[in-house]
Amino acid sequence: MPSTLKFLDLFAGAGGLSEGFIRAGFQPIAHVEADASACFTLKTRQAYHWLKNNNSIDVYVKYLQNELSRDELYNAVPTNEIDSVINAFIGAETLSEIFQKVDQQIGESKLDLIIGGPPCQAYSLIGRARGNMHDDPRNHLYKYYAEFLRRYKPKYFVFENVLGLLTARNPNGELYFDKMKSLFVEIGYTVEYRVLSANEYGVLQNRKRIILVGKKGHRSKKSFYPEPEKLITEACVWDLFSDLPKIQAGGGSTTPQRGRSEQSKCLKESGIASTLPLTWHQARPHSKQDLEIYKHAVNLWDTEKRRLHYDDLPEYLKSHKGRNSFVDRFKVVAGDLAACHTVVAHISKDGHHYIHPDIEQNRSITPREAARIQSFPDDYYFENVSGKPARTSAFKQIGNAVPVLLAQKIAEQLLRNW
Repeated sequence: MPSTLKFLDLFAGAGGLSEGFIRAGFQPIAHVEADASACFTLKTRQAYHWLKNNNSIDVYVKYLQNELSRDELYNAVPTNEIDSVINAFIGAETLSEIFQKVDQQIGESKLDLIIGGPPCQAYSLIGRARGNMHDDPRNHLYKYYAEFLRRYKPKYFVFENVLGLLTARNPNGELYFDKMKSLFVEIGYTVEYRVLSANEYGVLQNRKRIILVGKKGHRSKKSFYPEPEKLITEACVWDLFSDLPKIQAGGGSTTPQRGRSEQSKCLKESGIASTLPLTWHQARPHSKQDLEIYKHAVNLWDTEKRRLHYDDLPEYLKSHKGRNSFVDRFKVVAGDLAACHTVVAHISKDGHHYIHPDIEQNRSITPREAARIQSFPDDYYFENVSGKPARTSAFKQIGNAVPVLLAQKIAEQLLRNW
């Protein structure tokens, strides 16, 4: 398989999609992302890959162990590796400048592929329920995605988004998805899409996403869609957590820790396992009331395999006014299931929807546990603007990401079709 195909990642987030394509053998030319914290995560990951490929991974380990500053880490790799991450909101005012920076990174090379998808909140059902969808400028970011296709003319592009995109309409009643597809066809691409379920590709999470793929040129009778090979494992969610140190609410650390036992087959085969120091296994603190509710939720699952309905709680634990909506606001990440419920960015707000399955630990899951659910490798470090660890930022980046393993399966099949 070719290993020098170059890609550009738009709306890159923390790099879940990019990481999957790198694993498959593609080479990133540049990443464009509006969130500054996510950009530092991408820069640190770029540094990791360069150091690993140049037999200098010990430098990265020293950084994880706080023996080097972030600037010292970045100074240890070529400048173009760090400069390949472009912190900018993609829009009419910034497009020209972003093009210039991407051009500098491409140099004399050719861009083979563009990946990425605009922020999904504007198309999500939750976003529409808030009533602000028509005024959201993110509805139109796909038009700028198309401008990158016009300029660089890659052979393929891979566009990812939420299922809500299939039904989201503009003020004229037209489907945004139809407008997108028509625009991509207009600029010279044939497009095909599928709804892919991450749990069918080795990810222990029920997460469905639209994956649209475009190919340069006119439609032929033969489908070109890179149907990824399905990978149904015998693992359960416990296999993602079983080796981690047992901690209580408020316990753990963002700095390196070692696992407490042998890692599961699932962790090794998925690429999550790493020999490098483990970071971000730090639990939120919780109130006594929340901890008591968590025990109710876990006990109900353990004894009856039943989810907690808010009205199931004793009256003295019911402090929320809204009792007819979001009745499953307290939800266990059930360890005995083959896939847990979807990890979303709301996990950065609180952990009530992501309660750890071990009643003895009695807490919500840590960023590292959430990252494992998203199939991020354990050597992936989530950054913050200040350089100091910020759990909220890490959770947000993880919740917004594309599962790495799903991205890898798509990329591997795209390479086979190339």
